[in-house]
Amino acid sequence: MMTSVDWLWLLHPALAVALVFPLLGAVLQLALQTRRRRLNPGKGPASSGSEHTALGRWLTSLVVAIQLLAYAVVILTQKPSQLDAMRSSLLLLVLAGSVLALVALWRVRQASYRASFALLCWIGVIGLGMQPEIWRLSDNPLDPAFWQSHFWGGMGLTGLLLFSLAARPEIQRQLSWRRLHLSANALAALIFLAQGITGPRDLLEIPLSWQKATIWSCDFSLRSCPPLAPPG
Repeated sequence: MMTSVDWLWLLHPALAVALVFPLLGAVLQLALQTRRRRLNPGKGPASSGSEHTALGRWLTSLVVAIQLLAYAVVILTQKPSQLDAMRSSLLLLVLAGSVLALVALWRVRQASYRASFALLCWIGVIGLGMQPEIWRLSDNPLDPAFWQSHFWGGMGLTGLLLFSLAARPEIQRQLSWRRLHLSANALAALIFLAQGITGPRDLLEIPLSWQKATIWSCDFSLRSCPPLAPPG
């Protein structure tokens, strides 16, 4: 039986399925229409480019917001006893700074400001994600588990999306930037696909809150658990 904490942990995948992946489909469809219109002027709706840009901004913002929400939920529910006043204030400051950087990225026009706020937002997401409460397969790039990690896949995806958002004016004006944008988005689409696989895998590996004390006592390398005490 799931507790309220377990339901909170489901917010991240539920929002991803309900909001992010449908929006991703629309963004990819508009990207194809935009490219078709550039290659064959007059074909396809004239609004496809502006709609692709607008939905792409919302896709990036949703991905960042859902990541921040997931980290906040895990940190607040995993080991709340470790959250002293100093650390809580610092984490709250990083969270607020990441949100403000994303909002500023929507509004600023100068290239240096766009790059700075995109980088600040990404650093804030990474900083919250690197907290000890956040479960990760590996932090070592030389470890094969690192490249199978849902966590690091999400970090790479967020960086690519923030790059596309920050470079929007250059992408619209210059062919070289459009080619770079196309390559980044192709990689992002592959990562989205991988995230759709690794996310359910991680949900299977993370036990319910009331099961954790027993599950974490198991030896995962030997795939064995200590015998349970007889009932009564």
